[in-house]
Amino acid sequence: MELPELTILARQMKDELVGKQISEVKIANPKCLNMPFKQFVKAIIGRTIKSVANKGKWLFIELDLDYFLLFNPGMGVDIIHFETSNQLPEKVHIKFTLNDQTGFSVRVWWFCYLHLVRKNKLIEHKLTGKLGISPLDKRFTLNLFKSLLIKRRSNIKSFLLDQKNIAGIGNVYIQDILYNAKLHPKRKIPSLSATEIEALYASMKSVLKESIELGGLAYERNFYGEKGGYGKKQFKIAYKPDNPCPICQTPIQKIKTGSTSSFICSNCQPLNVKNGEATN
Repeated sequence: MELPELTILARQMKDELVGKQISEVKIANPKCLNMPFKQFVKAIIGRTIKSVANKGKWLFIELDLDYFLLFNPGMGVDIIHFETSNQLPEKVHIKFTLNDQTGFSVRVWWFCYLHLVRKNKLIEHKLTGKLGISPLDKRFTLNLFKSLLIKRRSNIKSFLLDQKNIAGIGNVYIQDILYNAKLHPKRKIPSLSATEIEALYASMKSVLKESIELGGLAYERNFYGEKGGYGKKQFKIAYKPDNPCPICQTPIQKIKTGSTSSFICSNCQPLNVKNGEATN
């Protein structure tokens, strides 16, 4: 899951869970916790859910007595609300039951993190304490984005995927974000012009907002088990190798970019820059 899917989940979970108390917790693999299971249960049972929000690829579930439940789904997850326990899916790795007997189940595809942290210790949490700003945060202005790029020497894709810089973008949405801005994923940040930075900023906003409006990715489920509507039809070049570029008809290429793969149009997203202009 990436930013759009976690944003949708957080909104729906907030609507269903706030004001209710946690009455029971079941966890199949306690290795996802940041403390022994018995200690976790003792600390969390009876706690009231005050709010649910997301930051990057993490859910922040605020509890009373200044606790936060931090959840990261890893490679993928189904977090599904239930009205009664007989609605549970076949495979459940985590289950939270609330005082009105509703709750939610979690089925992870690979591995997840479920950490209980006191509010005054959030900044010290190794996995979330240094998360960057969300690209959909109201504070994420063009000027702020420009300031984040100052003195950076890396390529633009690795910068955007680093959650310490900007939180929430993963390898799915980055494809069309860069394509819309006509930027090759290996372009070095110092080579970007002011116009290209502005185009990249606008592209981040538009791609992520469109996905949220359509309910997130077509293969991900929301809190009610419904799949999103953002998929192959909306992708411009993402995961479409050998298909024609929507603009120039050049075949889309799949290339290796570090530990990830990228989909590019070599004509619209040239790597080299000469005299201030990008060239192949």
